Amino acid sequence: MNSTRCKSSHAAAILAALSFTVFAGADGTVLTTELVASGFTAPLWAGSPPGDTARLFVVEQETGRVRIINLADGSINTKPFLNIDDLVINTGNERGLLGFTFHPDYANNRLFYVHYNDNSGTSVLARYRTLANNPDRANPKSAKTILTQSQPFINNNGGMIAFGPNDGYLYIGFGDGGSRNDPGNRAQNRQLWLGKMLRIDVDVDPDPYFVPSDNPFVGDPNTLDEIWALGLRNPWRWSFDRDTGDLYIGDVGQIAREEINFQPGSSSGGENYGWRCMEGLMCTGLSGCICDHPELTLPIRQYGLARGRAVIGGYVYRGAQICDLRGTYFYADYISNRIWSFRVVDGDDTEFQERTAELQPPGGGLTSITSFGEDGAGEMYIVSSNGRIFKIVPAGGEPCPADFDNSGDVGVKDLLFLLGTWGPCPKKGDCLADFDNSGDVGVKDLLILLGAWGPCP
Repeated sequence: MNSTRCKSSHAAAILAALSFTVFAGADGTVLTTELVASGFTAPLWAGSPPGDTARLFVVEQETGRVRIINLADGSINTKPFLNIDDLVINTGNERGLLGFTFHPDYANNRLFYVHYNDNSGTSVLARYRTLANNPDRANPKSAKTILTQSQPFINNNGGMIAFGPNDGYLYIGFGDGGSRNDPGNRAQNRQLWLGKMLRIDVDVDPDPYFVPSDNPFVGDPNTLDEIWALGLRNPWRWSFDRDTGDLYIGDVGQIAREEINFQPGSSSGGENYGWRCMEGLMCTGLSGCICDHPELTLPIRQYGLARGRAVIGGYVYRGAQICDLRGTYFYADYISNRIWSFRVVDGDDTEFQERTAELQPPGGGLTSITSFGEDGAGEMYIVSSNGRIFKIVPAGGEPCPADFDNSGDVGVKDLLFLLGTWGPCPKKGDCLADFDNSGDVGVKDLLILLGAWGPCP
């Protein structure tokens, strides 16, 4: 049976009002984490192909491997999905296999992309294809290099990659190239990719990529066409809100400030996030731009040494198990092991709260957070460098699938809600009461609800 879905189909006005009443009591779900799998070597990302709710792929930074967790039972496939250990530098720290993402049309074209430091330290973005006869194995001979970037130092290499949900283009996050205080002022140098967010089209000729014509600096002779945004120090982990296309960037600071930068999904790009003349909201005294200049985009959240020293950007929760948290952004700090969340409303951060104690699982073990992740259903995971993958879940366990009002039992209100959404869904997976995921709410779904009638377990 599918887990409860947070979206419902269109209903009549009277049932919409009922829907509001039903869900009003869902606020304030207490959270915890549960161990999904362990035994990984330096994991730093977890995610699933679009729509895949059965598997979670885990990137191992130092081994150059991508491994698969089977979510039904937490088992890990013996053979890795991908193993490019011979290509990837294995010194760890801020280098290695740093980025991984699936093509939006992965179900049909089987393409995915990796971003790693090769044995010389150079950053490499490459494309691979999954074997046609085995969806759990990549074809190592399918590799095609898309672009490369030399790295002046061993730190601040960035490495995260992802496709934009609004435009289907591939985004690449590069750090400033390292050392302290960006000695080459690379993050503000518009003739370099370092310290930038790039945006490219990998689906049209010329191969291997094309620059979208609406990139913000196309036609500007002073700025490279691939640049989407600039002024970043080390965008180690960043993500898109899969529903809105909003971009959240966790930019690791030098020594005084850690920051989360926010770019709305409606942005046309071109933001300058201020490094190296600004670190968070603080002026550094370094050249490169004018501190607090109105053309700079300031972070939506920042924090200092009292809270941590290495921000780990996370994701906006868009899952179905914790409806009242949809739209909430989670992030953490690698050094302090603290976790926070907030929600963006009309461009402002709201509902900020610390989640550290709440998300520590029974017995502990959630330390040294290197990344967050999300599966095909939008459920959220936390990746620990100690080799463990945790899932964020309701503290009381997953609620009854038919307990729409979160009252603790399945009753009349839940039945009325199901009947009010009877019939075809706007699209498959978009009806709250479509328990059998058939694309409509019908007799089978009604029988499932009636079978769950009464108090929840």
